[in-house]
Amino acid sequence: METLVKTDFRFPGQTAEYHGKVRDVYTIDNDLLVMVATDRISAFDVILPKGIPFKGQVLNQIAAYFLQSTADLVPNWLLDTPDPMVSAGYRCEGFPVEMIIRGYLTGSAWREYAAGARELCGVKLPDGMRENERFPEPIITPTTKAAEGHDENISREEIIAQGLVSEADYAKMEEYTRALFRRGTEMAAEKGLILVDTKYEFGRRDGKVILIDEIHTPDSSRYFYADGYEERFEKGEPQRQLSKEFVRQWLIENGFMGKEGQQVPEMTGEFCRQVSERYIELYEHITGRKFEPADASDLSARIEKNVLDCIDRLHN
Repeated sequence: METLVKTDFRFPGQTAEYHGKVRDVYTIDNDLLVMVATDRISAFDVILPKGIPFKGQVLNQIAAYFLQSTADLVPNWLLDTPDPMVSAGYRCEGFPVEMIIRGYLTGSAWREYAAGARELCGVKLPDGMRENERFPEPIITPTTKAAEGHDENISREEIIAQGLVSEADYAKMEEYTRALFRRGTEMAAEKGLILVDTKYEFGRRDGKVILIDEIHTPDSSRYFYADGYEERFEKGEPQRQLSKEFVRQWLIENGFMGKEGQQVPEMTGEFCRQVSERYIELYEHITGRKFEPADASDLSARIEKNVLDCIDRLHN
């Protein structure tokens, strides 16, 4: 099955391009962004060697669904979704931090807590918490947004002191982060899910703070199934979850955590198919819509045609 792991488009008016871990972003006339969600998958800040069928379509369509569903709360960059794997919208000047918000003690936060940490990004954590326990109130634990390598935890105070974001802009980002997480939590609950933690990215356009990139996708978020959460928590059992954490766990079990000298384990066709099915499951569960796989016979040609039509529409 064809996957899209590399793009090299040359669109009319193209002024810049950027290849991220998962998305390839093309700037048009320094004003529009064309964001292609590829089928690449990353974990521990490493791009894994094989693509996952339909992952890009799933991510793009979930992100568009949530951007459209939260536009009444927070202004965002999205203008159009011309292709199942593409979003187009305003170019903004991105802030060099990611806003991570956590409703539950799990993942990397739990690993630090279990190792003895009682403060995370300047936020004090109470003693006696257990894995997957709900925080009394969601906590915001920002990270620096590294161009390469690992993102680093950072506190609100350090962000402002280092001039990464002004105090006024940071306050707005915090306000928006909490509002988006509340809405995401409500939307997940309607579908029998718990939005456990997620990240948001923001930028500036015309002096205003704007939500950019993706939101509430399995690449940026962790979901538990609500059914059985309490029972599993009381017994200390792992939660059933819809997120990329199962990929991280598979890597850990096979001796890979992104450290120097470690080898990525072999990604068999069967493993890639299973990961694809998990992404599709999340799409259907979180949106309540049946996943309609797009024709994947010539992904690059399809995307190029749809983006060219979109650029014409947005310019006219």
